[in-house]
Amino acid sequence: MENVIKFENVSFGYDEKPILEDINLEIHKGDYVGIIGQNGAGKSTLLKLMINEIKSVKGKIKIFGTDINAFNSWEEIGYVNQKSNSFSSSFPVTVREVVAMNLVSKIGLFKRIKKNHLKEVDEVLKLVGAYEYKDKLIGSLSGGQQQKVFIARELMKSPKILFLDEPTVGIDINGQREFYKLLKELNEKLNLTIIIVSHDLFIVKEEVKNLVLIKNHNIKFIQNAKSDISKNMMLDFFSN
Repeated sequence: MENVIKFENVSFGYDEKPILEDINLEIHKGDYVGIIGQNGAGKSTLLKLMINEIKSVKGKIKIFGTDINAFNSWEEIGYVNQKSNSFSSSFPVTVREVVAMNLVSKIGLFKRIKKNHLKEVDEVLKLVGAYEYKDKLIGSLSGGQQQKVFIARELMKSPKILFLDEPTVGIDINGQREFYKLLKELNEKLNLTIIIVSHDLFIVKEEVKNLVLIKNHNIKFIQNAKSDISKNMMLDFFSN
């Protein structure tokens, strides 16, 4: 299977304080991976290394077979974080306008948006189940609805990988169910590689294909997350 991300003996830390040590990891095209760990374990650090927001102090990271420091096709990467759903209710921009923001890579800066471009926007909104509120102000939506919109915005780039960092923080349980249902559909319909950071093992293990568990500066990769997590493994995960 095609590797989209590969870590080879990667370490990272601050001021000689280790956060991740000697990480080896392969994520394949079309995978759906949950990154799980207790607070401070290094979940977001691992994701930030994957998107080159921070640099490793040791080892190599490759994305689509290219050293991450030489990789320049970042339009192929989508990213949604927990802060995306924090728009003020008075912020004067509609759902359609938010999604259209990512048309720049297709039509160029300062170019006029045409009808065919708006059709693309509407198709993506339908794909994520947000078309019915396309003309509403983004700030008037619930947290779950907003996150759907921000996924739609990233999909306008036709990404090959979609990263999500704690995207369900502040979203009620019904909104979370809808959100995870959407991610599963995008993974299956588009063969989109999805990597999601979460603190909630119990929910995420039921949704993703594979898990990356972070503990004691290292990781454990678990395939078939729903069936391959034992009771002892879960007890160990939550112990200090």
